Amino acid sequence: MSEQREERQHQPREQRESRPGGFNKKRRGKRRKVCNFCVDKVKVVDYKDINRLGRYVSERGKILPRRITGNCAAHQRAVTLAIKNSRIVALMPYTTEV
Repeated sequence: MSEQREERQHQPREQRESRPGGFNKKRRGKRRKVCNFCVDKVKVVDYKDINRLGRYVSERGKILPRRITGNCAAHQRAVTLAIKNSRIVALMPYTTEV
């Protein structure tokens, strides 16, 4: 058994059998999304700016997570609070009409 391992380790990478499921493929990382608020140097996220906040809400009315929007943690928290405040004041809907 140890002989088989030694043989496998000494083979060049191209000659080794590929693993099922495509695990040998090289991973290419996607470009990291950049926080739009940091790029625009926005200090305060305004709950009255519905056009900007509308980008961070899904079609169903859910607040999009940070991994999708690309916001930094501080601005994602501010966006969430601003969306909730604009919903309370009835500037944005809680859900869409079905």
